[in-house]
Amino acid sequence: MTVRYRDFEDLLIRQAQDHADGTAFLKDGLGRITYGRFYQDVLACRDSYAKQSFTCLGLLADGSYECILTLFGSVLAGKQVVMLDRQMRAEQLIPLIGYTDIDQLWGDDAVVSACRDALTDGVRDGAGKILFFTSGTTERAKAVVLTDASLMQSAYNGSCMLELKQDDILLNVLPLSHVFGFVCGLLWGLSCGACVALGRGPRHYIDDCRYFRPTAVSLVPSLLGFLLQHDLLNEELDLILVGAGPCSDQLISAVREKGIRLACGYGLTETSSGVAISTSGDPFAMAVCPDDTMTLAEDGEILVSAPTCMMQGYYKREADTDAVLKDGVLYTGDLGRFDETGLLHITGRKKEILVLPDGTKIFLPEYEAMIRNTLHTDDVCMVLRNGRPVLVLGKTDMSREAVSEALREVMKQVPRGQRFTDVVILGHELPTTATGKIRRWEAEREINA
Repeated sequence: MTVRYRDFEDLLIRQAQDHADGTAFLKDGLGRITYGRFYQDVLACRDSYAKQSFTCLGLLADGSYECILTLFGSVLAGKQVVMLDRQMRAEQLIPLIGYTDIDQLWGDDAVVSACRDALTDGVRDGAGKILFFTSGTTERAKAVVLTDASLMQSAYNGSCMLELKQDDILLNVLPLSHVFGFVCGLLWGLSCGACVALGRGPRHYIDDCRYFRPTAVSLVPSLLGFLLQHDLLNEELDLILVGAGPCSDQLISAVREKGIRLACGYGLTETSSGVAISTSGDPFAMAVCPDDTMTLAEDGEILVSAPTCMMQGYYKREADTDAVLKDGVLYTGDLGRFDETGLLHITGRKKEILVLPDGTKIFLPEYEAMIRNTLHTDDVCMVLRNGRPVLVLGKTDMSREAVSEALREVMKQVPRGQRFTDVVILGHELPTTATGKIRRWEAEREINA
């Protein structure tokens, strides 16, 4: 039976009482960690941090058991916590430290040392706040203010749609700094009393499934594609939840051929992760989660009311908050439709539209998919330079002329005014988020520099 937990403390207490000897985590080198031990370890962290003067912890989330203890312990101690990508360099972190009022860093010693002079005086009213950064695919990332309560309600929503059993093993391989990885790779399992196997990092993608033998895993499409390509999914795997991006027909077919259930989720950082999940057998047809309500604006934009899971706002960005959150309703920027059975289908994204100076609009998902399929690479995106559409590739052995020639025939399907006017090859992979989405705004900035 799905249980609703108020917050982290409620989860810890009730699982320790009802499921003390159940396995909470499997960790390479530590073996089996019970829910009873997890609770006691968190309490020890809480007591330690409560004695320390810092008010806002920047957590370079490496996915380790120690990282999870630090997060839970800091929250229970009344600290504000900022979830940071463990792969960020010091020069990338320093402006975020100032923006989010971090006065203590946890993570790699060398990075922490390099950022020490950037630490702030902290924050006065941060108790209970957990900040996650948006993916930032079309603009600079914003810090979204969530709480342990909103995150637990999101985990409840997901568990109602796809409940795990206590003997399930959920493999956590996604970054905890991304809300999808945090909720669907960690809290989903803990809220169901299942076991969470803590992945050993990107170097072990090739053997984590065979090492831990999970029955469920949350993945982004690019990682699912990698695991399928190298035949790395274990026989015990029963359920794959895919989120943070569209899943192709090819990936879906490949999973089904292996007899594995596949569900797709739709959510946002602003809603503490998922608000709709496919449970009908059609991965593209998603049912709205129990606590949420969805409507469509006249232009097809998805509007979400999620009172238990909604963000408090963007950190120190009131105007940005007011632009998307109106009377408790989130204007997502995503486009969708409801089918005759009331299930949601995502059709695109308003911000994935290039608007040319003459008002012509280029819908990028279809345009870029055509290019990717022709060039056989995902390392590509369209941006504007001087108001004109430009095709940008990351690393490729092809010359600009060869790219244009390869696309000559497919471009005949595109109206002349919407065809790309130049090809730029960066020579390095396109910048992406932790979940593999291309940071279009960074590519655009680079070619316009």
